Amino acid sequence: MCGALHFVGQVAGAVKRVSGGPLKQSLLSIEEEQLQRQQANSILTVLQDKVSDLPPLKNTTSLSNEDILRYSRQLLLSELGVKGQINLSKTSVLVVGCGGLGCPLAQYLAAAGIGRLGLLDYDEVELSNLHRQVLHTEHTQGLPKAQSAADALSRLNSTVQCVPYHLQLSSDNALQLIQQYDIVADCSDNVPTRYLVNDACVLSGKPLVSASALRMEGQLTVYNYRGGPCYRCLYPVPPPPETVTNCSDGGVLGVVPGIMGCLQALEVLKIASGQGSSFGQQLLMFDGQEGRFRSIKLRPKQSGCAVCGEMPTVTELQDYERFCGSAATDKCRRLNLLTPEQRCSVQEYKSIVDDATLHLLLDVRPKVEVDICCLPTSINIPLASLEERKSDQVYMLKEKISELKQQMNTESQVPVFVVCKLGNDSQKAVQILEEMSGSEVEQITVKDISGGLMAWANKIDPSFPQTQRASVLLSAEMDGGSRRSGEERGREMRVK
Repeated sequence: MCGALHFVGQVAGAVKRVSGGPLKQSLLSIEEEQLQRQQANSILTVLQDKVSDLPPLKNTTSLSNEDILRYSRQLLLSELGVKGQINLSKTSVLVVGCGGLGCPLAQYLAAAGIGRLGLLDYDEVELSNLHRQVLHTEHTQGLPKAQSAADALSRLNSTVQCVPYHLQLSSDNALQLIQQYDIVADCSDNVPTRYLVNDACVLSGKPLVSASALRMEGQLTVYNYRGGPCYRCLYPVPPPPETVTNCSDGGVLGVVPGIMGCLQALEVLKIASGQGSSFGQQLLMFDGQEGRFRSIKLRPKQSGCAVCGEMPTVTELQDYERFCGSAATDKCRRLNLLTPEQRCSVQEYKSIVDDATLHLLLDVRPKVEVDICCLPTSINIPLASLEERKSDQVYMLKEKISELKQQMNTESQVPVFVVCKLGNDSQKAVQILEEMSGSEVEQITVKDISGGLMAWANKIDPSFPQTQRASVLLSAEMDGGSRRSGEERGREMRVK
């Protein structure tokens, strides 16, 4: 139930405890006003599992006394004033993704008095979200993020219409949805959705305020605004899936998407109030490690762009997962680089451990991840060190293999098992080690542990630290059977 209804119940209870007089009349007046708002917004605060047409916003021409009091500090700004505030109340904004970016963005838009907020997210709240997704709480774990955000925003400002959509944005529903909103804010965490939202905004003629954050860095720009470029103008071809990193894989400091989400909110408010955006043809880059902002000029709108150019070839929405070669989700990607003979399950590896079979367990995660948790018998050589053939790391590997060879006292090849978080980097490491076998190191047999440490935690040792998202993903899959370059660096910065 939304916060507005909760507040009405509180007021009604207070009225029953008042015997009479001006205070009772005042409370009754508040109750009536809140009930009127609730009745007007009730159709909009029900969680949507499909896209429906919305009634138009009220054509406000003046501010109420409560509006003047609530927004008094920003009304004093000459850049906004009464006209700008009225413009905000008549504006609808669709927030695609109620995560690390979407939460602070929506919070400040609601506080500022945006008329309607569409809140779209297919996911549910989990514990690993809470360090950065500040609208959600421990008590809302398991709830749809869209509903959790709508409830929190309604408690903040009951005059704002919140429309939660618990669904996956797709080519089937994007146009119908986006056409009903004035401004779109892209807070998504995957490349297919970025292209989908961009194309739908261009085809619908809507400005797109886009931000991203990863690790300690963030970026912000505005697409399809006042003759500026769209996302396809800058990135006509999607990046290879293996070069794209999200916060589930690369990590993020929670305050960084908070900063970028607030900057997104600022640009949305400037567009909605009539001031205009500062980043229609600029890219704002934030380096949290250095504490620096810098702005670079983007290439102009491209006449040959497939969607916004002079002769567009994209005139309707397409299959963006096929176009990008990746799923429209921030769930952890699974690579399949090896044959079944080059892999073993966690159950098979557990049998090897139980039988005390001599072997080498190589953990190829970065040291920062190994410091969090690891299997006690493993040695750590990060994948990047293997790729670069770092001499000290290769020497350590040779020494460990030689030691095992002596212990085995046999001519058999030393068995090496490779593990990482999810079984992606370990597959790459197996390919490298097979190249090294017999030349840079002694002959070895190498196998990847399928599913990695998350599969170990999910299937073998539940006490081993894991993320809820990875656990659910691995459970579903198993029951059913990177480095960044300069231009790619910006495209991989995606946080949910």
